Amino acid sequence: MTAKKTLNMITQRAVEEGIAMEIGKTSKEYFDACSIIEMNEQDMKELGIMKNTNVHVTSESGEVIVKAVVGRQTCYPGLCHIRQGVWANQVVPPRTQSTGAPQYSGFPVTVESAPKERLKSALELVQGAVGMWKSE
Repeated sequence: MTAKKTLNMITQRAVEEGIAMEIGKTSKEYFDACSIIEMNEQDMKELGIMKNTNVHVTSESGEVIVKAVVGRQTCYPGLCHIRQGVWANQVVPPRTQSTGAPQYSGFPVTVESAPKERLKSALELVQGAVGMWKSE
């Protein structure tokens, strides 16, 4: 049985993401910059997650496969980060608390190891979200 843990998700911006967005959201640079989850090393150890392997992230709003990396910024136990963008949007709750902006930070996600699962491209995720992706 795969270990699961509920963590507090915070989406964020990063320099690498900004540079990659200028290249294009379907570029390898954007994929590499944004299809990751930064986690605390202790949480990764507890879940049996090896660095740079895929994980399954689930929230009340959806799910996504991303690559787990040790937090590049301060990442305390129980906290995780996915850069704002296509992969994060799969799990961000639509609640706005009357602000007009979704709840990008401070929501629970469940994380579990998924080393054999494939990361989807930005195009697959966006088109899949609206029922337009036709798998091969």
